[in-house]
Amino acid sequence: MSGGPVALITGASSGMGRGLAMRLAADGYRVGLAARRAQPLEELAADIRSAGGEALVLQCDVSVREDVYAAVERCRRELGDVDLLVANAGQSEMTLVDELDSGMIEQLMGVNFFGVVYAVEAVLPGMLSRGRGQIVGVSSLAGYGGLPRTAGYSAAKAAVTKFLESLRVDLRGRGVDVTVISPGYVRTPMTDRNLHSMPFLVELDDAVARIHRAIVKRARAYHFPWPLASFVWVGQIFPRRMYDWIVSRINRDKAR
Repeated sequence: MSGGPVALITGASSGMGRGLAMRLAADGYRVGLAARRAQPLEELAADIRSAGGEALVLQCDVSVREDVYAAVERCRRELGDVDLLVANAGQSEMTLVDELDSGMIEQLMGVNFFGVVYAVEAVLPGMLSRGRGQIVGVSSLAGYGGLPRTAGYSAAKAAVTKFLESLRVDLRGRGVDVTVISPGYVRTPMTDRNLHSMPFLVELDDAVARIHRAIVKRARAYHFPWPLASFVWVGQIFPRRMYDWIVSRINRDKAR
């Protein structure tokens, strides 16, 4: 194995995960690329290698614990111990009260929350034994306040945020840093399917650059864009009736 730190990125096949993989490879990281779809990962790996980087394709379903463990073990064998985990894999589906589907919500929790838990569980013992490492989890501003038709997604992201915030406290002084990223709306293939308005929409390249800076700085938490992040934070002290009314107004359905 050649020298250089190792980064493992889940959800690397598209969107923010793909962009972060390219950025981290340019920084000199050997990158493990994890996602369900092999073809986009192969294309990304080829792009990284053509630019002089090192990449390993790790096809896996992050909602399956055994898949995640197998991906981490292969990454360790072929690239080296994971120095940086970017737990980015996510899935968004509307939660409709007239068609409430617990199976779909369980799936959202599996990808968005347990996908983070499994990845952290797999890499953390090695980081602790070496006394160094960084865990980055991509959560969402949706985790700070319920949004229309996103009960399942918002609940999963709230769980991610609290899980990582607690770990950050528990890992203090152990050499392992935890960074919680909470974006608002980012233009990705996932958000392109949204039928509601997306205030303060951030373009993908801008979002990737922001998250990359937070990773490099080893920030404890980073929320963006600031207008929406500020509203979400202030919204926590609004009377709940006022919060519900405002959120319902800014998330009116788009014309079909």
